[in-house]
Amino acid sequence: MRIEVVYALPLEQDVVSLEVTVGMTLREAIWSSGVLERHPEIELGSVRVGVWGRWATLDSVLRDGDRVEIYRPLQADPKEVRRRRAAKKRGVR
Repeated sequence: MRIEVVYALPLEQDVVSLEVTVGMTLREAIWSSGVLERHPEIELGSVRVGVWGRWATLDSVLRDGDRVEIYRPLQADPKEVRRRRAAKKRGVR
């Protein structure tokens, strides 16, 4: 079965295509990809992961064609950014 493991950085993506066995979990796929060795800042126990843009657990079993995504923490709170943008617009009018 074929999958991809992806870790996106601000200016580049680390994408690894793997041939894996049926029944492999997200955790096993991430370890097998070598992404953790190339990016030691990833703390697997505390980052969010997903498949095709949907959150999943590290124990989720993969299917053929899945794209495993390792998500970085947000740099800014989206609600706070919207509040600031709205306040700036009000000041412009």
